[in-house]
Amino acid sequence: MSLKLRCFLGLATLAWSQDFEFALAAADSTLTSTVPSSYAVPGAFPTSLYSHYYNNPTATSAQPQPVISDPVTNEIFPYSLTDPYNISQYDTVDPHPLPPKASSQMLLQQAVAQIKSISVNPMLSNCARCQASLEVAKFLALAAPEQGTNLALTLCEYFKYSSSCKKSFGPLAMGPILTQVVSFADVGGYDGQSICSQFLGLCPAPAATALNLTGWFAKPKPNPLPPPKQPSGQLLKVLHLSDMHIDPRYANGAEANCTTGLCCRENAYNSQSPNTPLLPASRYGSFLCDSPFSLITSLLEAIPPLTGTGSTGFNFTMFTGDMLAHDPYNQQSRALNEYAEVVLYDLFKRMLGPGPTYATLGNHDTSLPDLASPSSLGGALGQQFSWLYDHVTTLWEQEGWLPEASVESSRTHYAAYMVKRADGLRVISLDTNLWITSNYFNYINSSEPDVSGILRFLTDELQDAEDAGDRVWIIGHVISGWDGSSALPNPTNLFYQIVDRFSPHVIANIFWGHTHEDQLSIYYANNGTNMSAETAQTVSWTGPSVTPLANLNSGFRVYEVDSATFEVIDAYTSVFAPDR
Repeated sequence: MSLKLRCFLGLATLAWSQDFEFALAAADSTLTSTVPSSYAVPGAFPTSLYSHYYNNPTATSAQPQPVISDPVTNEIFPYSLTDPYNISQYDTVDPHPLPPKASSQMLLQQAVAQIKSISVNPMLSNCARCQASLEVAKFLALAAPEQGTNLALTLCEYFKYSSSCKKSFGPLAMGPILTQVVSFADVGGYDGQSICSQFLGLCPAPAATALNLTGWFAKPKPNPLPPPKQPSGQLLKVLHLSDMHIDPRYANGAEANCTTGLCCRENAYNSQSPNTPLLPASRYGSFLCDSPFSLITSLLEAIPPLTGTGSTGFNFTMFTGDMLAHDPYNQQSRALNEYAEVVLYDLFKRMLGPGPTYATLGNHDTSLPDLASPSSLGGALGQQFSWLYDHVTTLWEQEGWLPEASVESSRTHYAAYMVKRADGLRVISLDTNLWITSNYFNYINSSEPDVSGILRFLTDELQDAEDAGDRVWIIGHVISGWDGSSALPNPTNLFYQIVDRFSPHVIANIFWGHTHEDQLSIYYANNGTNMSAETAQTVSWTGPSVTPLANLNSGFRVYEVDSATFEVIDAYTSVFAPDR
């Protein structure tokens, strides 16, 4: 081939011919008379153009690769830059700088600005805005966790979420807890939708996830069921106490009808009479206040004579949780928590007779209230409430209420344990803070029904009881569903299936607290699709509260129980009105 140059009306074009000859033609006769009509290019590359080459420039199988030097930098361009057989893919020397690393304060400012912008984005629904904002908060919690509390405070004040943001979300309140939760939760998915629904009302509540029970139960439910145990005719007396809510800061004569905070406190007042109490707090309590010392000791003192157990005591007592008063976050502490534990368990021991007390933790038995973190968080985060479990377990052990095996279980299972009594009854205590809706930690992997493993523990204990032919009482604080507002749907669903699997032959009764009211519920087979006497599985008893809060009479319940079947034969509830 050859290259020919042709000119038409002053415009040059190139054409190829086989003899490497440039041919020039023009319409202008003058041009053709002064230049040759063609030029034959030499076949070899003019190697004299460059002094050095990376390859043989005279070869015809490849283009020449001269060594080129940059006169500006005095550096030689490497052969790898133009190697036709190994073309480099990325420029390893990036001339474009990255922005400087943002300080944690700048990250906070950007997060706040982004969330404010998201909150008014007209293209997003309220639910989408909420979850998108949680995504921003998650990034900040992971990148600058020390700013998580500041973000919570700033947003609380900006959106007017609370009138006491610092008390609720400050560094000594829920700020660090929220930072932990958003850093671990799937805020763009099920967890985020649940959070936005439960705490902000901006998303619809997500449906319970489909429950897969494959492999959950070691054995199928016996069919037919084993024959029921025969009644002995001998009765046990069992006391049920719940929701003490002791208030050691109760002030006699303080405002008992306050319009702010917890009433019957020195700083409580009614806005209509801020300087003079309209309803002075009684020595023995009031209907809008938690329990003073005098109320608790007088009630415990009255129980033995009123129940005929003054000389014998009860066979055992159940306490279904909640020792502490309803203090605001900024007035609670680990020390106050431990104080209430020491005082109340000691009073139970000294005033109720020699029988053991089997206790469970309520949502007001931890600091801050409602909280329990799953051990699956790992490290210090997974063990951040071990102080509570160690303390209450040691108290139960010192009072002589738990054997060694139960003590070890309690320390490692969120203060949950199983006790096998000498009469054959097994009592299983659960920490229901692991399913309460107000525990922020329960929104980490909330699509799973048993993140903490507490229901795995329950199932294994029930299977062991079934294998041994024993009957079981389950005690906990937060009811497992009922009105749908106290327990999360996924743990509730799994608990219901566990009850169905092991009732009526293993589980004799279930006992709760939390509502402050005297209640009774029935569990039916097959998710309650057919409620009849034939499908009734077991009964749950919710004990009345000792605290009068709110507008309640203090109470307790006594059960008369068959000593062989452990079925409740009679139940007696006593209530008292505070002395005016």
